[in-house]
Amino acid sequence: MNILVTGGAGYIGSHTSKLLKKTGRVPVVFDNLSNGWSEWVKFGPFAFGDIRDEEALFRALTGFKIEAVIHFAAKAYVEESTRLPEVYFDNNVNGTISLLKAMKRAGTKTLVFSSSCATYGNAETATIREDHTQAPTNPYGLSKLMCEQVISAAAPVFGLRYAMLRYFNVIGNDPEGEIFERHEPETHVLPNLVSAAMSGSSFCLFGTNHATPDGTAVRDYVHVMDLGQAHIKAITELSARDRLVSNVGTGAGTSVRELLAIVEKELALRVNVEEKPIRPGDPPRLVADDGYLRTWFDHNFKSVSQAVREIAATSRGRGGEELASGGLNGQAD
Repeated sequence: MNILVTGGAGYIGSHTSKLLKKTGRVPVVFDNLSNGWSEWVKFGPFAFGDIRDEEALFRALTGFKIEAVIHFAAKAYVEESTRLPEVYFDNNVNGTISLLKAMKRAGTKTLVFSSSCATYGNAETATIREDHTQAPTNPYGLSKLMCEQVISAAAPVFGLRYAMLRYFNVIGNDPEGEIFERHEPETHVLPNLVSAAMSGSSFCLFGTNHATPDGTAVRDYVHVMDLGQAHIKAITELSARDRLVSNVGTGAGTSVRELLAIVEKELALRVNVEEKPIRPGDPPRLVADDGYLRTWFDHNFKSVSQAVREIAATSRGRGGEELASGGLNGQAD
């Protein structure tokens, strides 16, 4: 089974591609390498192209005889989206429309869309169910919601089976160290915490007066390998149903201060913390209600502590190279 993985040279896409190969499927990566890495394309063929290029997508779909698409390709930085909303709508929404048009022409009928908990906006309940109001607080979340709406409208017309997975905060690395989280600059909270602990640099903690027990943002952290497996399971689920809309999260929240304590405990190192104001569009709490997820994805999720140990092991194995390449030490979702 050949699977087109848009954005497959990026963090989540590359880890999912590795898992696809392990299951006997062929991941065909479609990526323009704007936020991905050519060396991460090692588990199957590579089709270079921009997600907004319908013709390039059509050639990939037909040329590789694609049976299903996992759609990761998107710009995904909340803070950046507040400064460049037009870029996010152009890339994320128009890119999804181009993909749907190409799939219609190619006759590809199965799509797993990588959505986000950012579509919910501020949580109205302690944990968020799939029927929670969707009211995004930033252009990134709005762009993902718009993609969901486009897919939902197009599916019955195209005869498309689709899954939309609203996942929460992604952490961790391939435990074998073959690939790992890599952004330049690095903006995600956990690699920056590990980097700060191991290098002695400062960690910027954005927001200490959120409406949460310790004043810092609370998030549901899901391991990248667990998330990749959920996307693959969704393909199987779509052989028996037309539609699947589900959270992917652990159902447990961890605040930034709690995350900081876990890193210090696991590494036996102290982190120099620099407190900063809350960032625009940053909700205080986002934690999944995982009740529905458990009905179709029976899985034991890795812990935050495991992710910390894996990130640290990868860093040590590479001599700290990727920590130095990270640039910015800061907190992001």
